Amino acid sequence: MMFGTWGEPDHTESIRIIHAALDAGIDFIDTADVYSTGESEEIVGKALAAGKRDQMFLATKVGFPMGDDPHQRGASRRRIIRGIEDSLRRLNTDWIDLYQIHRPDPNTDIDETLAALTDLVAQGKIRYFGHSTFAASQIVEAQWTARERGHLPFRCEQPPYSILTRGIEHDVLPTCEAYGLGVIPYSPLAGGWLSGRYRKQTTVEGPHSTARPQVRFDLDDPANQRKLDAAEELAQLADEAGITLIELALAFVLNHPAVTAPIIGPRTMQHLESQLTAAEVTLSGDVLDGIDQIVAPGTTINVADNGWTQQSLQPTHRRR
Repeated sequence: MMFGTWGEPDHTESIRIIHAALDAGIDFIDTADVYSTGESEEIVGKALAAGKRDQMFLATKVGFPMGDDPHQRGASRRRIIRGIEDSLRRLNTDWIDLYQIHRPDPNTDIDETLAALTDLVAQGKIRYFGHSTFAASQIVEAQWTARERGHLPFRCEQPPYSILTRGIEHDVLPTCEAYGLGVIPYSPLAGGWLSGRYRKQTTVEGPHSTARPQVRFDLDDPANQRKLDAAEELAQLADEAGITLIELALAFVLNHPAVTAPIIGPRTMQHLESQLTAAEVTLSGDVLDGIDQIVAPGTTINVADNGWTQQSLQPTHRRR
């Protein structure tokens, strides 16, 4: 998400970061058509040219609006078929390993979505498909529909998950385990809150990415003040454990048995290097207990970080 106008605008530098990740042993790249309005996919396509494509498990996503065209949004058959052709062209590849529905589409029957994705597998344009930020009830509905209608099933979920954003521990993670779905959480550093950037008596310089709702970063918001307090305590816990806050945050996500791997989003080479070391960190029971005391299991300090809202709590589902 950080390659292109939303983050690092220099294509050469972005490609250098991707190649460094490959050299370090990373073999999975996740992007989306909406990131920098297609520019991120173009950068990834350039980076994977010259024989590097076969080294990489490539994932992208479809669903967010691409411009003002009302047909260029959602998870309808039309949107998916158009989306895959555009992504294949920008990525300069004949196939995508994992194609994901970026958000649930309330205006399209999940049966239509699954039918279109199953057809893409049969055509050889994608190998697997998944979804992102689906609630547990939506995961179950999609699995049931695939079984009853004879479609291929979704194979993974991409939710937000970090020490500060633990809402999926209630039911999304157990549901994924029950159905054998891979889990590839995004934002394990909570959008930078667990990078060390947000600390008390520290002024954060520079604009936030246009991809990030400002409500998540408004320091006048009491919920974000609580995040600031938690980040301060977590930094102290990490220091006592002899690791960095970044290592603590990434290792926490890796530690969950339902998680396949967290998705990191480096914008600079320094970001990448500071995150790679977390793969070697194992958190002790005492450290995990300390994390739970700072942010209780199942708790998301600012609900805006969840990426989705429980359907039952929407105004149309409440009695008033």
